[in-house]
Amino acid sequence: MTETQPTPWLAPGTPVDLTNCEREPIHVPGSIQPRGVLLAVSEPDLVVEQASANLADVVGVTWQAALGRPLADVLGTVPAQAVARSAAAFGDLRERNPVELTLDRDGTPVPVDAILHRALHGSPGQQSLKDATGPVDAAGRPLASSLVIELEPAFGPRPFSFPNTYQAVRGTIAELNRASDLQSLYDITVQAVRSLTGFDRVMLYRYDTDFNGEVVAEAQHGGLTSFLGLHYPASDIPAQARALYEKNWIRLISEVPYTPAVIHPVDHPATGRPLDLTYSTLRSVSPIHVEYLVNMGVASSMSISLLREDKLWGLIACHHYAGPHAPPYATRAAAEFLASTLSLRLVDRAAEEEVRRALRARSTLAWLTAATLDEERPLADSLLGTPDLLDLVPADSVVVHLEGHTAVRGVPVDETVAARVAAWAEGLRRDVVATESLTADAPALGVPVEVACGALAVPLPEGQWVVWLRQEKIRSVDWGGDPHHKVRVVEDDGEVRISPRQSFDRWQETVHGRAEPWTAAEVGEATELRTNLLEALYARTRRVARAAETLQRSMLSEPPQPDHVQMAVRYVPAAREAQVGGDWYDAFTQPDGATILVIGDVVGHDTEAAAVMGQLRGLLRGIAFDSGHGPAEVLRRLDRAVEGLRLEAVASVLVARLEQTPEEVEQGVTRLVWSNAGHPPPVVLTEDGRTELLTGPRADLLLGVHAGAPRREHEATLARGSTVLLYTDGLVERRDQVFDDGIAALRDRLTTLADTPLEELSDILLADLVPDRAEDDIALVAVRLHRQDRPRPDR
Repeated sequence: MTETQPTPWLAPGTPVDLTNCEREPIHVPGSIQPRGVLLAVSEPDLVVEQASANLADVVGVTWQAALGRPLADVLGTVPAQAVARSAAAFGDLRERNPVELTLDRDGTPVPVDAILHRALHGSPGQQSLKDATGPVDAAGRPLASSLVIELEPAFGPRPFSFPNTYQAVRGTIAELNRASDLQSLYDITVQAVRSLTGFDRVMLYRYDTDFNGEVVAEAQHGGLTSFLGLHYPASDIPAQARALYEKNWIRLISEVPYTPAVIHPVDHPATGRPLDLTYSTLRSVSPIHVEYLVNMGVASSMSISLLREDKLWGLIACHHYAGPHAPPYATRAAAEFLASTLSLRLVDRAAEEEVRRALRARSTLAWLTAATLDEERPLADSLLGTPDLLDLVPADSVVVHLEGHTAVRGVPVDETVAARVAAWAEGLRRDVVATESLTADAPALGVPVEVACGALAVPLPEGQWVVWLRQEKIRSVDWGGDPHHKVRVVEDDGEVRISPRQSFDRWQETVHGRAEPWTAAEVGEATELRTNLLEALYARTRRVARAAETLQRSMLSEPPQPDHVQMAVRYVPAAREAQVGGDWYDAFTQPDGATILVIGDVVGHDTEAAAVMGQLRGLLRGIAFDSGHGPAEVLRRLDRAVEGLRLEAVASVLVARLEQTPEEVEQGVTRLVWSNAGHPPPVVLTEDGRTELLTGPRADLLLGVHAGAPRREHEATLARGSTVLLYTDGLVERRDQVFDDGIAALRDRLTTLADTPLEELSDILLADLVPDRAEDDIALVAVRLHRQDRPRPDR
């Protein structure tokens, strides 16, 4: 699903089965699990707006009597004051949960844990930030909210308070820090969570790229059939459930099955919609999931999210079979802390592995690049010496066809097979094409799986190419039940419905027709090799300076033209013999529809600066394209890559993102979010001829100066018809003109060009501001936001 096409949630009361469960609005179930009770109160007056039907079970006051009354009348003065103090304190409410209360129920003290959070009354997708005055949206505007109070009876002595959570798990943290491999990290965590929570079985469940899950670690009491190594299809946990796991990291179902306690009134008085329970600890779960657990024989379950860069990559799944099981909140918090620590250790280990792998690849690529400089040796032979292309990207075979020469390294393969694969890849018009199944993705080629199954192809100009081939990898997958029969048809009260499967016995499937998948890093290395090969090919046919100029211009390609914007780009080399340098621009559209704009200037000139520019441009594209990171995080990661890969690069770079929500589309505005590493600030020209210089509170350091330098993000809202100009300092700075005077001249000239077509505007600026040959390279990106009532100009 996309932001512009929100999920069409089911209407309240619609029966749910496996034909529609992916549209079930599980964040607003209108009920809670009955192990505790819920109150939603207004702020700051703390008047009860909603209450769960089972309120009297814990508080001794019916929900009917509670509605419309002050919280002190329902809980008592002292408990209500404790809740108010906790809610009014600065910071995240979760940091103070649980609030330990003692209720007076007809003279009998009733200890409870109060868990607080706020439910915002805004449009779906609004983000909240917590400051001293209350919740606000991303623009700093106050949001209306309800304080949600969930009360869980506290039976027996509390095991430890929240501030002592670390003390409860410090021994396990030390073990995790000493772990030498991933499996040890997994095993230590599941054993510790089971010891802490007392569940019969604790599993660590890891997702693949398609969100199929695999049990990679398990701790149990020894009397259960092992689930270790079993796989489960992605449909077992629908997308909206995975999204909730990324927001609310722990979920307990203390009793399976249970009768939900309805929230009254179901629709909140202020919104007319059910209360959003995304961050609730008592949120009632989907009846389909309850049925799924019943079919597994589970009496109680708990899940803890494992995140990597705020994205769900796995779960710690806890099952209990002997009956209801409800670890208190503080115990759950300790288990969540362990899961967070594991997530951090996994991210650290992944980063360490990536740096080591990247350095090995960088070394191999440097050797290969150096070998291509020997123009007396055929380029194909240069790439298949020692080291060779199989050291760069592991495969069974690699075939190169360059300068009329064809060569094979690895398992012998018919050259015509590789040529057919290369021709197919060239037809796709992509720099690099990767497939793990030629039979599935290119069946017309007719390549038998015993000859080649997976391919990584690098098409090059004039029918030249490099193709890596991998053979079929037949593998067995153990599933928890038959993945091809995930459902069953049952009759319930005379109606037929679709229900989850009942069998979870080990079911083995043999996978044919697939090779070992190509990793993103391997595709990235092939992409970088392509850039280097382009340079080598040009260098062998033209003078080195001419080749470098051509390569630079090939990188500074035409920008995309999304429907809502028009772009114009210019590059003017300085007046010197070798017309190449370190200035560059880039623009591309991300999978979510946002547009990334980049402008940069590497310190230095000539081919060395151009080479560094090419490396930075490629790295930045790889970091930014499909990562979901904002501009500041992109620059932080690029800075770390420059240091880790020892690129010896210093540059000014500005990364910007044009994005808009559906509401902003309706309002006719677009947001520009940017981060600036020492680069000249963007200029905005409005439709009525006004200009604005987009400067932050203070400048951030150049890229490559200090990898730990802070990177700040800024945001501006732009009206339709506005023009944004990104440029390098050659446009506004020269020997006889200081930077500030150049900026003033640029803004003055822009005020006269509000109605000028974008391409013409770009040419006028260059002609007027740089009338003679440029003293420095100039790169320029001009972006105009179309008005909705105006047809697009011809491109």
